[in-house]
Amino acid sequence: MKILANENFPRVAVEALREAGHDVVWARTDMPGEDDRGILRRAQEEGRLVVTLDKDFGELAFHTGLRAECGVILFRVGVQSPEYVRDRVLEILQSTSDWQGHFAVAEPYRIRMRPLPGSPTPPADAES
Repeated sequence: MKILANENFPRVAVEALREAGHDVVWARTDMPGEDDRGILRRAQEEGRLVVTLDKDFGELAFHTGLRAECGVILFRVGVQSPEYVRDRVLEILQSTSDWQGHFAVAEPYRIRMRPLPGSPTPPADAES
């Protein structure tokens, strides 16, 4: 999967995603200082799924008209430690394969998914 990890994503989570075979661009090292709109723009250009801990991406994804080939997962898992985030991210990403075309909020015990504009997929709720 092609992923763009926001700069607030822990290094250990980015490394684990790469070790799991994902093509990961990390904003902290690959596009330092880029604002949220720039991150979404690159995700659109490259067809990447944005993973973030930043709540601002929800509103931005809908207001910028993020293409349905992309997607955003907002992880609201509590930042107990970078290793905890890493473990939850890997677990959540493996729980389903239809991230593209959705804005998803991944919480400790559930995942809420909402289609992005132009996505042919109806809304769905999944329990984690």
